[in-house]
Amino acid sequence: MRTSELLLPTLREDPGEAETISHKLMLRSGLIRKVAAGIYTYLPLGLRIIRKVETIIREEMNRAGAQELLMPVASPAELWKETGRWNFYGKELLRFKDRHERDFCLGPTHEEVITDLFRREVRSYRQLPLNFYQIQTKFRDEIRPRFGLMRGREFIMKDAYSFDRDEAGARVNYQKMYDAYHRIFTRCGLTFRAVEADTGLIGGTSSHEFMVLADTGEETIVYSETGTYAANVERAEVRSSETPDDQAMQQLQSVQTPNRKSVEEVAGFLKMGLDRVVKTLLYASGKDLIAVLIRGDHEANHVKLQRLLGVAELELAGPATVEKVTGAPVGFAGPVGLKGIRIVADHAVKSARNVVVGANQADTHYVNANYERDFHIDQFADLRNAKAGDLSPGNDGVLKTTKGIEVGHVFMLGTKYSEAMKATYLDPAGKECLAVMGCYGIGVGRTAAAAVEQNHDDKGIIWPYPIAPFHVHLLSLGQSAAVSEAASRLYSELQRAGLEALWDDRDERAGVKFNDADLIGAPYQVVVGEKGLADGSVEVKLRKTGEKIKIPASEVAVRLSQLSASFSDTACS
Repeated sequence: MRTSELLLPTLREDPGEAETISHKLMLRSGLIRKVAAGIYTYLPLGLRIIRKVETIIREEMNRAGAQELLMPVASPAELWKETGRWNFYGKELLRFKDRHERDFCLGPTHEEVITDLFRREVRSYRQLPLNFYQIQTKFRDEIRPRFGLMRGREFIMKDAYSFDRDEAGARVNYQKMYDAYHRIFTRCGLTFRAVEADTGLIGGTSSHEFMVLADTGEETIVYSETGTYAANVERAEVRSSETPDDQAMQQLQSVQTPNRKSVEEVAGFLKMGLDRVVKTLLYASGKDLIAVLIRGDHEANHVKLQRLLGVAELELAGPATVEKVTGAPVGFAGPVGLKGIRIVADHAVKSARNVVVGANQADTHYVNANYERDFHIDQFADLRNAKAGDLSPGNDGVLKTTKGIEVGHVFMLGTKYSEAMKATYLDPAGKECLAVMGCYGIGVGRTAAAAVEQNHDDKGIIWPYPIAPFHVHLLSLGQSAAVSEAASRLYSELQRAGLEALWDDRDERAGVKFNDADLIGAPYQVVVGEKGLADGSVEVKLRKTGEKIKIPASEVAVRLSQLSASFSDTACS
């Protein structure tokens, strides 16, 4: 491809709307353009990357025995109402009415549609196991779309769904997909880790997220320093390491804490550690209010709390509600004397002695408060985020943390959807049995964006070879006949060698071409200029390392083919 014939609108400066590295660089390098919040057009270069990721996914899904199909973007409300997700999914589900006033939605995922297909077409155990997949556009009406392709409203996703006779068979299919995902992300040239995760709105019994490791990741991963345990912080279990506090209970006292609302402010004012303060957080769940007690040096885990309460939506109560229930402004709520509300607490609170809590009065806290003597707790549970230094739940050392970007998720669904939609098959005895399901998703655009987050420098993107828009960026400097002829010849040789080349044949200054080449990030840059041609050579730059190699022009295609051999894609052999 010649740059002069390509829509490639690169930008010199970071767009003001962009917050993350991938968003900035994908806009600057002319890969995407915004249409509306969370909705983007893929420009030619960007689409090449997407198609390469899709090809790797398609090859590995086929290799694992999955069958490709394509389901509609729009689906009728009746299917979603059968599973209860029409209301449960919330405002992320983009709903609309057709001209006959029938309710539809744009599918954010396709469990209902595929289960409906199964129950209509599959009758016998002899037809199982089955695994179907598609690569298709989804829509989720995110409350705050941001970070470019990281959290959009419209996005391309590979979603797959397996159907088995029993739990054992479902586990086999789950493992096949788990292994396929390892191959997919390895072939994409990414550094990643599979971690235990929450099942969220999809539901099911267990799941794993595939996280691309990057310092700019929006999610925290905890993992064992010496073992194999790894989990998303939302899912990570906390193995209690607190020993009972044997200090004697002191007398409960009320102290003035003027304008000290946060845990840090209170602890500093009273000259004690954060672990001696217990914060009381009030959450609203529909019509119910719940008080949650968390030690001051810990953070409440929203997902664990939702799972404990069995609710889909949960948010911190507003200031007016807090004051109505406790009689005090936000920052001074506490469990002492709190009545008419359910109180749950993290396990670490149970062993704490002589702690500081809010006194349900403005500018006032209690010191030396103790569970059972001064306040009650209805239920204890693991309600906090795991953090570095906690004991690993796998009994294999202590936990460490890193940042990651979710690019794939595999779920064991069990019979959640087949039971709701009566998706059954006949076993050898003619008995109706529920199909056991799994589902498996990959964000295609998100994978490309995560690759940028993991592979970039201050000049631009450094694409992994397998998903780079082009393997070689050919730069011809100057417009002399000799340079143009040599570049044209080299361009043809690269193509014949199976190397995808982008030839910057524009009448532009050398600096502009070099900057664009670094920004776009092809693995190799080949510079053809009059100075080098004087001795029949060209300069090859390795984008990842910045190393520059002088090579005879006649040998470039062969040498680059040899260098590229280390990236050869043999996973499908």
